[in-house]
Amino acid sequence: MDLEFLGTGAGVPSKSRNVTSVALKLLDERNEVWLFDVGEATQHQILRTNIRPRKINRIFISHLHGDHLFGLPGFLSSRSNQGGNDPVTIYGPKGVEQFVKTTLKISESHLSYKINYVELKDGAILIDDKTFKVTSYLMEHRIDCFAFRIEEKDHAGELQVEKLKELKIPSGPVYGKIKNGEEVTLDDGRVINGADFIGPAKKGRTVAIISDTRYIEKSIEVARNADVLVHESTFSKSEAKLAKNYYHSTCMQAAEVAKKAQVDKLLLTHISARYAGKNAIELQNEAREVFENTKVVRDFYNYEIPLKKE
Repeated sequence: MDLEFLGTGAGVPSKSRNVTSVALKLLDERNEVWLFDVGEATQHQILRTNIRPRKINRIFISHLHGDHLFGLPGFLSSRSNQGGNDPVTIYGPKGVEQFVKTTLKISESHLSYKINYVELKDGAILIDDKTFKVTSYLMEHRIDCFAFRIEEKDHAGELQVEKLKELKIPSGPVYGKIKNGEEVTLDDGRVINGADFIGPAKKGRTVAIISDTRYIEKSIEVARNADVLVHESTFSKSEAKLAKNYYHSTCMQAAEVAKKAQVDKLLLTHISARYAGKNAIELQNEAREVFENTKVVRDFYNYEIPLKKE
């Protein structure tokens, strides 16, 4: 379970940062990749990674501003041309379906796969299956903008092989039945309850992705106890008034969310071009005054989200 940042800039691309997109790579968990926002030229950024477009089957669009959306039609078309045949589900605010269908129709682009559309609502559960639960939350931006909370279900405990060996239970197909928690009768007549040989479940991981928004208390709910919080950081602490006027957050406000929500790690993105080069470190240093485990990310930064140790 990894996050790879394909674009970390705000508003317009710069020489060092493309506009917003982040991939949540779930290759071990589901053999899938999920995209969160698809700013202009996201497909170009993907070419510089190991991500295969055909693995991307879910796309989450936080809002309909161009720096989060303009790369979507191009990516969808290229995915089709590169052999992607599996359906794609796009989760986005009202209007995203019209945007995609209009651009594809006018450009006479024909896809080799079906697109399913899910309109975002505040508090809506978008996915809830055996591995993940994803919920959308309406934030406070100039237009409807949504944050996402991605919760991994707990992992089943590991088979306690050493314990089985101590009881002289030979390995083989029986181990699979025991791992499934089944009751098994051995050749020597002993009855084994599989549940007695399974270790404790490992807690699943939680990722919170908060795009463009003013500082609001709801952000704490979105990020509560997350393993990692990805949060926009468009302005420095000295520009709080500008942040409010433009419906954005400062690095300090993102850090406040991380601290109050008791997250493990804060990754700051959506960096304004005014913080070019080393100036971005100023945002990181300011945020660390409130929440120490903070990092300002750059394009192609990859973060592997570790399982929590018991």
